[in-house]
Amino acid sequence: MTTEQEGDGESFVQPQDSGSVRKGCDPFAQTQRSKLQHRRARINQQINKEMRMRAGAENLFRATNNHKVKETVALELSYVNSSLQLLKEELEELNSSVEVYQNDSESISVPMIPLGLKETREIDLTVPLMDVIHEHYYEDGSQFEKEIKEFMDLRQAMRTPTRNEAGLELLMEYYSQLYYLENRFFSPSKNLGIYFHWYDSLTGVPSCQRALAFEKGSVLFNVGALYTQIGARQDRSTVEGIDNAIDAFQRSAGAFNYLKENFSNAPSLDMSSASLNILVRLMIAQVQECIFEKVMLTKTKHDFLTQLQIAQEAAKVDDIYALVYQTMLQPPVKDYIPFSWTAMVQVKSQHFKALSHYHAAIALCEYSSIPEKEENEYEKIFLQFHVTVPEGPSVNVLLHDHEERQKLAKTEQKPEIKTPNFTKVKVTDLFYRLGPLSVFNAKSKWSPPRTVRLVKGESGFGFTLRGDAPVLIAGVVADGCAAEAGLKKSDYIVSINGSDCKWSKHAEVVQALKNIEDDGVDISVITPQCPEVQTVADRKSLISSSGFLGSSNNNKENAQKNIQNSLSTGTLLHWNKKKSTSKRNNGSTFSLPFASVRNNESMY
Repeated sequence: MTTEQEGDGESFVQPQDSGSVRKGCDPFAQTQRSKLQHRRARINQQINKEMRMRAGAENLFRATNNHKVKETVALELSYVNSSLQLLKEELEELNSSVEVYQNDSESISVPMIPLGLKETREIDLTVPLMDVIHEHYYEDGSQFEKEIKEFMDLRQAMRTPTRNEAGLELLMEYYSQLYYLENRFFSPSKNLGIYFHWYDSLTGVPSCQRALAFEKGSVLFNVGALYTQIGARQDRSTVEGIDNAIDAFQRSAGAFNYLKENFSNAPSLDMSSASLNILVRLMIAQVQECIFEKVMLTKTKHDFLTQLQIAQEAAKVDDIYALVYQTMLQPPVKDYIPFSWTAMVQVKSQHFKALSHYHAAIALCEYSSIPEKEENEYEKIFLQFHVTVPEGPSVNVLLHDHEERQKLAKTEQKPEIKTPNFTKVKVTDLFYRLGPLSVFNAKSKWSPPRTVRLVKGESGFGFTLRGDAPVLIAGVVADGCAAEAGLKKSDYIVSINGSDCKWSKHAEVVQALKNIEDDGVDISVITPQCPEVQTVADRKSLISSSGFLGSSNNNKENAQKNIQNSLSTGTLLHWNKKKSTSKRNNGSTFSLPFASVRNNESMY
């Protein structure tokens, strides 16, 4: 059960005590895949240890002038480098163990190439987030222990996602929560001192950055990697299994392509532009391979034209795998991509080339049974055996019309790159109690809350209210009760008699003021320190703004995030927030003259 509240163009869904954080799988469970993941984690830890030892030895080698010490350190460096090479080879062997990710069907099928997930260390966000809550939001950080723990539990769970739709939703949920975390706590002018550690998915080499962009990019990488594992495990002996595999590999290609276009200055080689380019092409090649398998499964006839169509599909798979193979041989990824991947891609390219020739040969064998009057036409078609005959005009028309003949180059199905759908998983802001994100965010500044005591006079309190969540003081009557108490125009009301009202609607605040006793009311307000950014348009722009990239000069994702439709307050990599059609119930500007109170304002 959830409780929904709405405010000034924003809404939130308040989770109950049961929580909504999904659980990851147990990485130590005695399953084949979990054992593999546990071995990967162990090797990553050993690699990290050896890297630290090498860094220390290199520093000592540069610092000392003692010849004997240099000889000893050089020997130690040689030993450490040998250990690192052995660990990397062991990890490469694990990463090339594609069998564990394949389906359990008894039918024989060509194995697909999946990608292992990036590993990460645990981090404790309790102290940094509590400090921001206390220093920036002027609230008691200990009151948000539950929300902080829930976020950390979510991060812990996403480290070991299950290999199904639930695991994808877990990664997407965490990725979307990073959007809220960034806007709530990561100010451009202040560093929280949080370091995000991730290991390279192929070599296990650790990387570390303070930028939240590294965390978001790594999670998005794991989304693509998990899709490769889901695609590899499909039973491709059925049309449904092939369709599922095609969808998974296309979505994997979309995730890697999105990461390539929106993430710069990658600290690890697996997230570099060259590596992501290979992964995108590899996934497209596997999609094309699945399309070929679908053609073989669905084509029941074995006539001349069918054999040519199969030859065309096989030739297309050969072309794409040949391109992937050539790309893998280029620096700087030549020595980075596992040899088993390169070998398998080369074998697949030659395999499908042979299949193309084979089915073309079958068509040749059937040539003698073609009616004599059709020989010329079939001969011309065979000369173009690498294309297929689409539905529509007759073969004779196609052969004589140049434009129609060009359409023969179309294959049975064209692979697509499907960009991740970040709105699929609905999430709520875990820190909604801090207030509407459009006002209460890391980029905005305001004065510490101050509480004033107001007693209604003959002409009321002497101020005008406007807006929702939070309600704004639009004007203050000179020499009135509110003015004497120190209230200012553009102040936000955050509580009434100790009751929080950051999310309260205009009508709710009005009703609360009407129900006060004769002895007065305590109102807590804050004053924005940058009123020029507090206009309605700017507040909405704050909703959709987020820094995604590791470099401040490359912030493409700010204009590409589509946040959940259920939340007007604005992952991954997401993010072009559509402007809400709902308007503020009261008021639209902060510069109205106080002399005349309009219908959309209320005088008290």
